[in-house]
Amino acid sequence: MATDAMKFYATGRRKTAIARVWLMSGTGKITINRRDADAYLCRATNLKIVEQPLLALDAREKYDVWCTARGGGLSAQAGAIRLGISRALVSVNGEHRSVLKPSGYLSRDARKRERKKYGQRGARARFQFSKR
Repeated sequence: MATDAMKFYATGRRKTAIARVWLMSGTGKITINRRDADAYLCRATNLKIVEQPLLALDAREKYDVWCTARGGGLSAQAGAIRLGISRALVSVNGEHRSVLKPSGYLSRDARKRERKKYGQRGARARFQFSKR
């Protein structure tokens, strides 16, 4: 179990976003890139995504979250932060895994944007064919 002075670290990834997450006991403050989560994520849906693992364990007010997020967009960063928080909560107590795993919070969403192919207009789109 965690003591007051302990910090737990985990990394979360989604698309091209990477989040480094530190979890420590506190009052429920979430800080992303040295800014408040409300100010950084802008949308309420992204904030809900970040809070999901904490709410699943009824630990929203028990831990402070401090994280850095890079790459991707805000939605991808929110997903990466969610995975990082979930992994940190499992390192706090291994019994949390039985709650977080069925909810899908410990799964990395590996979907990425498909690259554009050479000689083509896009990843799947082709230049228009003209017979004459």
